[in-house]
Amino acid sequence: MKKHYLVVALVLVLLWGCSNSGSSQNRFVRVEGKEFIAPDGKPILLRGMNLGNWLVPEGYMFKFRHATSPRLINTVISELVGPAEARNFWAQYYDNYIRREDIQFIKQCGMNSIRVPFNYRLFTPEDHPGVWLGPGFEMLDRVIGWCKEAGIWVILDMHCAPGGQTGDNIDDSWGWPSLFESEESQKRVAEVWQKIAARYADEPTVLGYDLLNEPIPHWDEVQYLNDRLEPLYKQITAAIRKVDKNHIIILGGRRWDTSFDIFGPPFDDKLAYTFHKYWSDVTDSSIQEYLDFRDKYNVPLWMSESGENNYEWIGSFTDLLEKYNIGWCFWPYKKMEAPSCIVTFAKPEYWDEIKEYADNAGTGFNERRAKRPDPQHVQAALQGFLQYCQFENCTVNDGYLQALRLQSGK
Repeated sequence: MKKHYLVVALVLVLLWGCSNSGSSQNRFVRVEGKEFIAPDGKPILLRGMNLGNWLVPEGYMFKFRHATSPRLINTVISELVGPAEARNFWAQYYDNYIRREDIQFIKQCGMNSIRVPFNYRLFTPEDHPGVWLGPGFEMLDRVIGWCKEAGIWVILDMHCAPGGQTGDNIDDSWGWPSLFESEESQKRVAEVWQKIAARYADEPTVLGYDLLNEPIPHWDEVQYLNDRLEPLYKQITAAIRKVDKNHIIILGGRRWDTSFDIFGPPFDDKLAYTFHKYWSDVTDSSIQEYLDFRDKYNVPLWMSESGENNYEWIGSFTDLLEKYNIGWCFWPYKKMEAPSCIVTFAKPEYWDEIKEYADNAGTGFNERRAKRPDPQHVQAALQGFLQYCQFENCTVNDGYLQALRLQSGK
């Protein structure tokens, strides 16, 4: 009789364990064939926006011609106000550029997701491997919390990787995709992702991890690096899976996330594949490579960047993507004085003086000192930027929302 009770008890424990494990897994978005599946078991068509220019400032959104990357923008501001005041500016910038109100608005417009581009330097200083300092986790915690409250999913995107995955301004690198030639940088990118994954392993608001934004450009001289991309993805994925078996891992192709020809069969059971498409013809043939890949390997697709175009093109491309059940995430959500985004804000007074300095001050110290704008004008322009970029001071580009088949919630 005792043995009977023991057997029953053991069966109940096992059933409880399986049930508990299943309920834990069902808290997360998963992949099932070509679909993203929500925790309620229903397929998801992702509709979202990139929070570009927030954790990775880009010079063109500041209206700068030469200071295009985060470190070059910071150099301009540091030269004008000094490094201490520059740090203070960026602290306020991170607090003001994206707020809870922005996330609520994105939700109210009918979108269900955001992509958060980030710079690895927000987590660990470039010159000090193994040191984990910076505001990165605080800011990710904040935006994930807002998204959890709003009921939208978050995709984390490493836009700027150690060594640089593109060698251009968008990865804040030193002009070459050195990530693929440096074992130290490859180890470090895996470590950063492992830290992030460990922190959010049990957070279902995070849909997944977009490992590297737009790796390996189209330049002829870097094409020998192509075969190194998928092995690096495998290295990063292995590091993540040591601490997080719940989240989807998202892989982008070479040539700025446009070519899948370097991929073999999926090497993990929670993989999705992403592509970017800018300024192309809106035809079935423009996305046929990705459709063929999806059919061949029975995996989900996601278009994680497009935009910077007129409303007619955006509307046509959105329709094309949804015709083939491909979710989208347009670029960017917010910009200064621009129609090619959902919300925009006015250019501050005296901003043109900062732009003039950034574009034409020259290279020598004496030359640059001589061309510094009036300090009071600089302070007014920077403070104006911090004020105008706040959601309550932005205006909605209704035409952009209508092109996305959405309506303003403002």
